[in-house]
Amino acid sequence: MMTKKSLIQSPEAIEKMRIAGKLASDVLVMLDQHVKVGVSTEALNQIAHDYIVNEQGAIPAPLNYHGFPKSICTSVNHVVCHGIPSESKLLKDGDIINIDVTVIKDGYYGDTSKMWVVGNGSIMAERICKVAQDALYAGMKVVKDGARLGDIGAAIQEVVEPERFSIVREFCGHGISDEFHHEPQVMHYGKKGTGFELKTGMTFTIEPMINQGVWQTKILGDGWTAITKDRKLSAQWEHTLVVTDNGCEVFTTRPEEDLSFLTQ
Repeated sequence: MMTKKSLIQSPEAIEKMRIAGKLASDVLVMLDQHVKVGVSTEALNQIAHDYIVNEQGAIPAPLNYHGFPKSICTSVNHVVCHGIPSESKLLKDGDIINIDVTVIKDGYYGDTSKMWVVGNGSIMAERICKVAQDALYAGMKVVKDGARLGDIGAAIQEVVEPERFSIVREFCGHGISDEFHHEPQVMHYGKKGTGFELKTGMTFTIEPMINQGVWQTKILGDGWTAITKDRKLSAQWEHTLVVTDNGCEVFTTRPEEDLSFLTQ
């Protein structure tokens, strides 16, 4: 799925990615009021699809991507990623759900996801969602010109492993621009000072998936849905960003987020 191409984006491309990223984050903000007990994941998919197509004049990137049948991914509880929305999957009190949105606008992609705790979640549900977000932020904080991919993975491990959660190995972040997935592959574990060197103008996602139990996953018979092998909880957050001289600019930030730590 990865392709070789120039990884440094032009100022014009970066501006288009700012727009696509803002649209993707706006979808998550819009969905906030709809994620509640009793709603089906297919209803969320339809709401998101209509908003992307009719309100934003954009394209939902997952739809028909290598055969994926829906416009967003909805991953509930022990689903790690690529959950397929379904009329029969109704959200229950205490569920956790990741909604992953990617939009295409003017040929460029914006890719982001976030977690919700539905109704009254358990202490574990709240905790795994928070640690996954903290892990994303830790990975973003080390991004800058001259940093290494291993720095990102190491920073994520430093957050996740002391909390006794595990980091999924089979899925990773990825380069993104006018293609959905390209180099570099951004692993969420690693060793400082190793791996690919980041350069100003590179654009990619960081999207750590962390599990309550073992890190191993299993793909269901639909060919898409990835679940935790032990069926314990999994959580993930994702942003699209561009490397800058002394940090990164996040294209998919939402109003409720305080990312001022990136400029400290």
